[in-house]
Amino acid sequence: MTRNLTDFLGRWQIAREIAHSDGTQARFAGTAVWTLGESGADYVETGVLEMGTARFNAERRYRWTDGLEVYFEDGRFFHTVPQSGGRASHWCDPDQYDVTYEFADWPRWRAEWRVRGPRKDYTMISCYTPDAG
Repeated sequence: MTRNLTDFLGRWQIAREIAHSDGTQARFAGTAVWTLGESGADYVETGVLEMGTARFNAERRYRWTDGLEVYFEDGRFFHTVPQSGGRASHWCDPDQYDVTYEFADWPRWRAEWRVRGPRKDYTMISCYTPDAG
């Protein structure tokens, strides 16, 4: 089944695991909210990032269009989410970002990022679950 922008609207719980190639790990727990606007939806993610014993408040913002195109907060294009799940990528010189979206267990879904380059080398898995509250 294909997804459209309205499928994502609302509030979701996020559980994220980040595994760096050097063996270090990080975790993020928080919420993502898609709010419909004039030309798509605003995505706001907030939560706590844990790296070892350190804990940080973290936030991300994106803009999603009806065609599931994702843009950074400053308006630069990021990538397009495949409507049926699958792969997408983004080149951010000098690092390559590759993602696989998995919608088979909808409304629970996940995005797995593999980031490689001279500055970055990690895998990040984000699991989204509808917020019952």
